[in-house]
Amino acid sequence: MNIVKTITEARNQVKAWKKEGYSIALVPTMGYLHEGHASLITRAAKENEKVIVSIFVNPIQFGPSEDLASYPRDLAKDKILCENAGAHLIFAPEAMEMYASDAVTAVSVKELTTGLCGAKRPGHFDGVCTVVSKLFNIIPADKAYFGEKDAQQLAVIKRMVRDLNFDIEIVGCPIVREDDGLAKSSRNTYLSSSERQAALVLSKSLNKAKDMLSSGEKSSNSLKEIIKKELESEVLAKIDYIEVVDALSLNDIEFVNKPILVAIAVFIGKTRLIDNFVWGDNN
Repeated sequence: MNIVKTITEARNQVKAWKKEGYSIALVPTMGYLHEGHASLITRAAKENEKVIVSIFVNPIQFGPSEDLASYPRDLAKDKILCENAGAHLIFAPEAMEMYASDAVTAVSVKELTTGLCGAKRPGHFDGVCTVVSKLFNIIPADKAYFGEKDAQQLAVIKRMVRDLNFDIEIVGCPIVREDDGLAKSSRNTYLSSSERQAALVLSKSLNKAKDMLSSGEKSSNSLKEIIKKELESEVLAKIDYIEVVDALSLNDIEFVNKPILVAIAVFIGKTRLIDNFVWGDNN
């Protein structure tokens, strides 16, 4: 498996594969890969003949006070995981390869980005949509795979693809968790041992909300209150947001009468973690 660092190399490989008639999948990542990423690559390899993993820490989706410089990177380790999961190529460009020094163009998805993480991280989703649209242009794959842990990101990308008529299928893949319930994340590496234990409160609080829904609870405020109570029981946890929204539009709802997304963002120490679940007709 090769690693290419230029747009020209990536495009030439895709052209060669398309000429041979191969189906091609893209798995966009920011690297420092874990089992969650491996699950995306493995699924992509099962459903397609060639899999490209992009590894790019996208500078324009980080805010001025966020952790771009300290974001973990380990390309050698990532290559091993990609090979073992069934990838065929890694596209790992530098920022100067992806963005001209005088670039002034961005992609923005309105409405879906005003709440949840979008409200807390201004400009973040413009950065995500811009880089993903560039990747789709550089690597015209048949399918692209994204994790459901970043639920708002997945919804935004699906809407962008629909609105801009990208000829690509977006595939959402389930959250991968540790044995104790913590959602896999590159940011988990920032946690101390005590913070790692404290972080379990995220999944515990969501499980309590699921139990309430199973018992027939329909009030979004009641669901948010039970989550808040559980999160506040952990002294190392600081709530960023707790939201119950329409699973498609991401608009606030008062009562559960359609598929919903229950999403939280919580600081454990200085590390911001997210988690969620979708509740709908199949539950």
